[in-house]
Amino acid sequence: MTRPRPAAGGGRRLGVAPERLGKWLDGVAERHGAFTDVALDGAAVRVTCADTTTMTLRAPFGWTPGAALLASFTAAAREPRRAAVLLVRRGRWAVGVFDGGDLVVSKVDSRQVQGRTAAGGWSQQRFARRRGNQTDAVVEHAVETAVRVLLPYAGSVAALFTGGDRGLVDDVLADRRLAPLVALRREPHLDVGEPTKAVLLETPGQFRAVDVTIVEPGDRPA
Repeated sequence: MTRPRPAAGGGRRLGVAPERLGKWLDGVAERHGAFTDVALDGAAVRVTCADTTTMTLRAPFGWTPGAALLASFTAAAREPRRAAVLLVRRGRWAVGVFDGGDLVVSKVDSRQVQGRTAAGGWSQQRFARRRGNQTDAVVEHAVETAVRVLLPYAGSVAALFTGGDRGLVDDVLADRRLAPLVALRREPHLDVGEPTKAVLLETPGQFRAVDVTIVEPGDRPA
């Protein structure tokens, strides 16, 4: 389960691993009472408990509602999907393709980018230009990595998830060759540190999670 955070409009928002969703829902029912209403809310499922607690569940991928909404939602959330991941930060990038939580192919690389300087005047301007050129080179190399590793899977992945520095990610995806992947880009933008192999391997915990907004009676204005 991802760390809870405040939700817009009240309550909290968190991610629940699809394999744990059933037990997590059982725990909610134990604490807040039986589910008195389960209804579609766009592509999400809205559940109301006996004590008026509400939950809005959003699947990480598209799904087809069945007669038993909650059961069909849970089954769809557990279904393994193929996804591409692109992580970029200043000086480092990582790409990967996952089948469910299993890594199929990946590439992690880096390129030195100088830190900031306190020097002023002409030296500072020259340093800034050099640093800008180095950042441009990071983007260019990340583009080539994405083209080589991710693009061949564009026809088989259900989504592209991105993380790291959103501006640098946008710069990478601005390359026309990556347009087939851009069309598959989905939120959430992954909250990651430096794009290492270990960090890449942890991303399914975020992009496969069921997005839950839960609002308890005490979260509502009196």
